[in-house]
Amino acid sequence: MKVDIAGLRNEYSKAELDVSTVDESPFKQFEKWFEEALNAELLEPNAMILGTSDGAGLITQRTVLLKAFDTNGFVFYTNYNSRKAKQIEQNNRVSLLFPWYGLERQVSITGSTERVSSAESLKYFLSRPAGSQMGAWVSHQSSVITSRSILESKLEQIKQKFKNGKIPLPDFWGGYRVIPDSIEFWQGRPSRLHDRILYSHVNNEWKIERLSP
Repeated sequence: MKVDIAGLRNEYSKAELDVSTVDESPFKQFEKWFEEALNAELLEPNAMILGTSDGAGLITQRTVLLKAFDTNGFVFYTNYNSRKAKQIEQNNRVSLLFPWYGLERQVSITGSTERVSSAESLKYFLSRPAGSQMGAWVSHQSSVITSRSILESKLEQIKQKFKNGKIPLPDFWGGYRVIPDSIEFWQGRPSRLHDRILYSHVNNEWKIERLSP
């Protein structure tokens, strides 16, 4: 490889972050940054890297999409038979990472997970385009398939099956809520002396601290 990977670097100088200026609520601080990511027209600002591990300690990561957040936590949806879901059932501790490179920012979250209610899953499912609804029925997520034509054939079967009515919520599909116990806001700064503000949930309160970069 001819590219000098070791020499790839940028100075970060777009913004700064301090304990004295962040909101006392990590959720309000996240909302502020999320709105700024939206306004900056970043690609998929609700994309987040979800890290899970099974009972034996095998760690896997993938990108999922945030579909709701409030003071109760951060919600995403998936197939309950997927690898991520199986790992969550063994170990409900997970991590999330929002990589907002265009703003020289990232937000990392750790916490525990719980399934959202069937009513909440149904409400979101019905808001999806019909193609996405059918896709949830077609894919046995994380299972091995021999070709894409299998998916396309199953899609045609699902189209025929539900052509005369609403597409129901699959019983194997729904949401998870990540209930955070730590949320770190990272802002890139010059000379790699980045700003890191950590919110830790201790005794039902959020403790705010600055971390060394």
